[in-house]
Amino acid sequence: MNGPVVVGVDGSPSSLAAVETAALEAERRGTELHLAHALAWATARVQPGVPPWDPDGAALRDSLNARLSEAERRARKAAPHVTVTSDVLLGDAARVLETESRSASLTVVGDRRAIGLTGRLAAHGRVPLLVVRGRTRRHGPVVLADATSADAAEFAFAEAAERGAELLVLRTRAQALRRPLTRLRKKYPGVSVRDRRTRRRSGHALVRASAGAQLVVIASRHRSLELAPGSPGRTLVGRAHCPVAVVPDRAARP
Repeated sequence: MNGPVVVGVDGSPSSLAAVETAALEAERRGTELHLAHALAWATARVQPGVPPWDPDGAALRDSLNARLSEAERRARKAAPHVTVTSDVLLGDAARVLETESRSASLTVVGDRRAIGLTGRLAAHGRVPLLVVRGRTRRHGPVVLADATSADAAEFAFAEAAERGAELLVLRTRAQALRRPLTRLRKKYPGVSVRDRRTRRRSGHALVRASAGAQLVVIASRHRSLELAPGSPGRTLVGRAHCPVAVVPDRAARP
């Protein structure tokens, strides 16, 4: 899919960091960047006398324009040649981004509200989700933290190839995805692959693996407990030292 890179914007420092990363991702993919601001109308501050269906209250309009203008400025500074579009959409952030991601190639969020957003987007989204947190590095490996998902493996190999990075594959079983990984090694011959065996796939092990990495890639499975409290995925998203890509596993979805 060559749709836009969609990034959630709320004016926070973490969302602005996500905008910069999303702009670079759009540049790498040769596609547009779309800034999506979710307006939860029930909790929005509106000046007295402004009808609740009228988004043109001066204070609210100025605030939204300022947030989007700053986000666009950051995006253009990071990737001057990328086309940037933006929208203010009614609804909670997770639902808005879920809807916008249907035509996207990648959805990007900051770590400010990553757990809540990631849980819904991972369960219902159809494109990879990039959670921008920790340090953004140009060196270090791409880590494939789920060697049982063909989709996550494909995404990790493609990212490693694009970045010129080593791919570190975490395994809990020697036979996990042997045939698909062999196919991907042939498809991406320039990617150096290194295996690391782990006794079990714990959140702490994934967080440790993220130290010094450019990116950690995990899979999401429909209605799974992948991001439930105490799960390895949730621990990783909340504590990783680098950005985390959550890739939908199509084989596990209806």
